[in-house]
Amino acid sequence: DGIRVLTVIVALFFSIPYLGVQLRASGFLFNVLTDGALSVNVGMWMLSIVVFIYVASGGLRAVAYVDTLQCVLLALGITAIGLIGLDAVGGWAELKANIITLVQNDAKITPDGYSHYIAIPGVIQFVASGPSAAGGAWTGMMVLTYMFALMGIQSAPAFSMWSFGNKNPEPFAPQQVWASSAGIGFILFFFTTIQAFSAHFLGGDKVMLDAGVGTNAFGVETWSAKSGLFAQGNLVPEMINLMGTTTPWLVGLLAVCALAAMQSTGAAYMSTAGSMLTRDLYKHFINKEADHKTQIFFGRIGVLIIVGSALIVATTSADALVLLGGLAVAYGFQMWPSLMSVCWFPWFTRQGVTWGLFFGIIAVTLTETIGKNIFGDALPWGRWPWTMHSAAWGIYFNLGGAIIISALTQNDEDRSHRQTYHDFLQEHAGLSEEKRGLVPVAWIITLAWFFFGIGPGAVIGNTIFGDPNAPDTWAFGIPSIWTWQILFWVLGVGMMWFLAYKMEMSLVPKKEVEALVEDIGDSAQA
Repeated sequence: DGIRVLTVIVALFFSIPYLGVQLRASGFLFNVLTDGALSVNVGMWMLSIVVFIYVASGGLRAVAYVDTLQCVLLALGITAIGLIGLDAVGGWAELKANIITLVQNDAKITPDGYSHYIAIPGVIQFVASGPSAAGGAWTGMMVLTYMFALMGIQSAPAFSMWSFGNKNPEPFAPQQVWASSAGIGFILFFFTTIQAFSAHFLGGDKVMLDAGVGTNAFGVETWSAKSGLFAQGNLVPEMINLMGTTTPWLVGLLAVCALAAMQSTGAAYMSTAGSMLTRDLYKHFINKEADHKTQIFFGRIGVLIIVGSALIVATTSADALVLLGGLAVAYGFQMWPSLMSVCWFPWFTRQGVTWGLFFGIIAVTLTETIGKNIFGDALPWGRWPWTMHSAAWGIYFNLGGAIIISALTQNDEDRSHRQTYHDFLQEHAGLSEEKRGLVPVAWIITLAWFFFGIGPGAVIGNTIFGDPNAPDTWAFGIPSIWTWQILFWVLGVGMMWFLAYKMEMSLVPKKEVEALVEDIGDSAQA
């Protein structure tokens, strides 16, 4: 039961901080849009009550339907706010001119002498704490390992539960390739970037205001004494508020879109974490004979516990919320060896995966801010040593421990039992013989994309489409790294199509899978 308990721990440490961050952000949105009439905590609690009611009463189905609508609202909101920012700075030509001024006035320079806004500060920097690196923490290795951390969203126990909860996996491929990679990718690479740049010229950057660039449209009176920047988390509500006098109806619509973005993932993790408390703790350890009605009741109690815990942390200690929030996705990524062993590697043993997960959780904790806060100077490093995200340090010890302990705990009988499951997967979802020759091609394409698109090789993008210090050399009039990322977004869509369709990784198995029991938990008790 070790892996069961650790999985629930990961689910809770993922869901509670993640949910707390989302709820507090929604409370801040209420606070800004009501001009302080509603405090952050009041807005946060009001939204939490609404979300709890529909999650607890409707279950996964209600959350799925609401999330579908919220996804559309999220996409519309990001696009609209990007257009608002673009219009507020004076259009595309003015934005490009202002970016040049931003780069020329940047005091934070990479080791190669470029502005940290438009250049990756090297492949890796061997510093004790990532944020102390020259030009910032976002080296090629940091970008890659941070993307590993974001993979923790997909590998978190809650997401696995959502995947298995789908009635029909047929929409997986078009959603992953066309809706997510192509559609949402386009919105993020263009409109989110425009949001980020335009905020510098609307009052979010004191250096720009002092240089006479842009206007203080946000009405900001205080900036960070260290960086001269307005609080990052406050920018979207302020950009929405820009439309308050001219088109108040749009403010309302965008507020709904922003709340949709915050609610969508929060509701999903409420429902799944509550179900895990019921299935993996209550039913497994306390009441093995619990029927479905009883499980639903305790599932609702579980949702209440999750929401209550998130609200208490978010209300009483914003600092603790930030610390725990940093752990969420990195903890989720530690589930990868477990999923790898289930899907592809029967060689891993239960003991190896369990201890590996434990080692990974410890490593993540020690390489995040919370580790430094607990142990102080006893740790010779800070957050993200060697400009590598805590998720990468965790997976290094996780996978290493799993391999070593699995090698020491091999058992022929257990291996044979695991192999029957993998044989079943191969029979129902294995790649056809005529496509097996494409496996090396798939590996090469994927690894190359990871290395050059979001990894150490992305430093090539700093200069390949123009010298960052010579704006007149920029292809298309935008920084080289932006062009490079757009290029690899397009290539990434192609890669996703190849993996999802050609390699059949997201297609429905050709052989029908028959369910032998309605509830696997009941058969496990039999």
